[in-house]
Amino acid sequence: MATTTRAPARTAPPRQAVQAAPSKRTRPNFLAGIGGWIWLAVTIVPVYYVVITSLKKQGAYFSSNPLLPPGSPTLSNYALVLESDFFRYFANSLIVTVGSVLTTLLFAFMAAYAIVRGRTRFLTLTHRLFLLGLAIPLHATIIPIYWMITKAHLYDTLAALILPSIAFAIPISVLILSTFLRDVPRELFESMRLDGCGEWAMMWRLALPLVRPAVVTVGIYDALTVWNGFLFPLILTQSPEIRVLPLSLWTFQGEFTINIPAVLASVVLATLPLLVVYVIARRQLVSGLTAGFGK
Repeated sequence: MATTTRAPARTAPPRQAVQAAPSKRTRPNFLAGIGGWIWLAVTIVPVYYVVITSLKKQGAYFSSNPLLPPGSPTLSNYALVLESDFFRYFANSLIVTVGSVLTTLLFAFMAAYAIVRGRTRFLTLTHRLFLLGLAIPLHATIIPIYWMITKAHLYDTLAALILPSIAFAIPISVLILSTFLRDVPRELFESMRLDGCGEWAMMWRLALPLVRPAVVTVGIYDALTVWNGFLFPLILTQSPEIRVLPLSLWTFQGEFTINIPAVLASVVLATLPLLVVYVIARRQLVSGLTAGFGK
């Protein structure tokens, strides 16, 4: 009887290690890099020019290269500006800015909370009125504002600058804060309600800490707008004792017509407070501006 021989089983070839495909290297975007350096120069060069010019003597300004740092820097221009009632103008600007921003944040936050949490037709109508306020340009209302300020006997006072600044800052502040409050989960409010908290406690103990970056962002934006405001101080005040920094810069420009370094020294001194505020609150500002992008 014939026997059949079984062919040996074919062994599978050993698996070869699959090498990962090399990642495709992205080519550097030279045009974007060049554009970035150009934009950096456009931003830095004016600041550099203002600072180094404020450290030059009046005679050296006309005889030296405007883009080269001074050979012998001096602080005499800053001393001249400080002696020209700069601290009085600074105090007026500080009072107007702090009074306007704090009042705006208080009313805007409470209004935004009521709009988001409320369900009545009155609150819906109020929200639409705030949105309508965004469409009203400031320059179109300067005559009615001047008439109301004079009838209220507030002309040539700091209150004449604070009240219109609050009125024009509230609409955009309510819009931003209400947008952030809508992102707060309603379950958190219901949990606090079950613990016996009312709307007032939930507003200050829950909503305010959660939207703090937005409050800081709105505060810095409003402070920048009020601090740099020029039209209201020009129209609603006239006494030197009531001048704020933007109007005083215009006065310094007329007083130091030929002394350009002194004018730029006043510009540097007027900008420093906002720079300090930004450095202190930059983290909260960035958090407020980027909130919601990761969702």
